Amino acid sequence: MAPGKISPPVERLRIETSDDLVGLRRSVRDAAIATGFGATDQVRLVTAASELARNIVLYAGSGFADISPVSRQERRGLRVRFEDQGQGIGDLDLAMKDGYTSGCGLGKGLPGARRLVDEFEISSEVGRGTVVTITKWL
Repeated sequence: MAPGKISPPVERLRIETSDDLVGLRRSVRDAAIATGFGATDQVRLVTAASELARNIVLYAGSGFADISPVSRQERRGLRVRFEDQGQGIGDLDLAMKDGYTSGCGLGKGLPGARRLVDEFEISSEVGRGTVVTITKWL
């Protein structure tokens, strides 16, 4: 992880159902507004977070998201960390390619989320789960 000061999560959200996605989007938008993001970057963050949370619901069944303010030198931003204990991703390189899907989706979730944020980190272990961390800077 890149050096930077991470505050404790402002909020930890359980993600289990499609209904939880609504609360996640609201919480990420509220945190983005509180951090000072403009409308366009709010939409980018909310869209990326929604895609990653949707993956938890579809592929892992349950997990959580931590929303945290972050700072590095003079910069401020917002970090959202997603974690599940699902089946994991066997081939991360393949999963990050546009158009690849292990289900019935369009294969735009992970690579699309990566393009919407400034930093994107993913780790996964088959049988243990996946952690994705996204960061957007002001």
